[in-house]
Amino acid sequence: MAISNSHSALLFILVTICLDSIGLGIIIPSFPALVSETAHVSLTESSKYFGVVMGSYAFMQFLFSPLVGNLSDRFGRRPILLISVFGLGMDYLVMYFAPSLFWLILGRAISGMFGASFTTAAAYIADISSPEKRAQNFGMIGAAFGIGFVIGPAIGGLLSDFGSRAPFMVAACFSLINFIYGLLVLKESLPSDQRRAFEWKRANPLGALLQMGRFAKMKYLFVVTFLMILTNMSVHSSWNYYTMDKFHWTVKDVGISLAVIGVFFGVVQGGLSGLLVKRLGEKGAATFGFLSLLLMFLILIVLPDNMGWVLYLGMLPYALSGIVDPAIRSVISRKTAMNEQGELQGVFTSLMSLGEILGPPLFMWLYYSARKTAPNESWSFSAPFMLAGIFAIAGLILVRWVLKDYKKEADSAEESTLSDQV
Repeated sequence: MAISNSHSALLFILVTICLDSIGLGIIIPSFPALVSETAHVSLTESSKYFGVVMGSYAFMQFLFSPLVGNLSDRFGRRPILLISVFGLGMDYLVMYFAPSLFWLILGRAISGMFGASFTTAAAYIADISSPEKRAQNFGMIGAAFGIGFVIGPAIGGLLSDFGSRAPFMVAACFSLINFIYGLLVLKESLPSDQRRAFEWKRANPLGALLQMGRFAKMKYLFVVTFLMILTNMSVHSSWNYYTMDKFHWTVKDVGISLAVIGVFFGVVQGGLSGLLVKRLGEKGAATFGFLSLLLMFLILIVLPDNMGWVLYLGMLPYALSGIVDPAIRSVISRKTAMNEQGELQGVFTSLMSLGEILGPPLFMWLYYSARKTAPNESWSFSAPFMLAGIFAIAGLILVRWVLKDYKKEADSAEESTLSDQV
């Protein structure tokens, strides 16, 4: 697709992503309650199962993301994206009717298979983006998710009055509306002459991760991405339990807080990510993002249990950490051919899934163990964030090292291109 048509195409894909994220956001506030219900245990006890339920989604996404990315390089973005969205809608119905924890885990696993639509969406964005707009457009993906997470959790919190299962039915409706929307308006972004042959050796998680070796020193940016995702899992997996246990928030309170986080992420990634990358450069933007995340962790660790409202002030630095992903994707995407963008985004999604596989069980085990060991100690609420802070510091050091000479190399490459044109 020509770059001149990119504005309308970008709108189509962002609306699709937004509708998809609304469906995902709706279920989050009630999810711990449904785990507790299907496992027949208390809310606190359900924390030891919650990480497994979340990890099952990520594990299947890890397995299928490279396949989805490579299929989109072979057959185009549109059909793969539509299949993923439709499958996700059907699976929400399975979880709505789940009679036991086993079925809930199975449902989340199937969701992971179809939830790899993010891979195709990111490849679509890469297809239609000019080099100077790439970081900004990748940031728009986060903005679309952010808007969805403003609407979704808010609806999910309100739906909690109708039981823990109601949000899953509504999420199914949003996904199926998303499918119909895409069927009617979504155009193909990868021309037939730009597609490449499908290869099984590149369409599996191991093969996808081995492709990172092609990027010389830049391959370590994939490690930075993984550390960032793993770090964020401490918040994603622990937020409901942390706020409900420490500050006695209700499901509605959690839904409202997630909606506010979504607003901040939407503003940062939709309006500020491109500007910050342009002003600070990829290295500076990634550094700023990691430092913002560390500030959020500091707030979570030291905050007294009678000052829950301060969390709303900490949401801004947390949202600012979202600039790390578009900055890193921009660097690596520039070095990747158009007909390999799907595969590249599959690698990113595999890393995201790997972080989601390891993170929730790790952080929820740490949270559960700390609460059981020291239920009267304030630090036990914050144990996951202490470990996550260590991961964030490692990511910050690594990104500073990898991109040490990046600006100089980028300027040199640009001068060479201008010289060739003359």
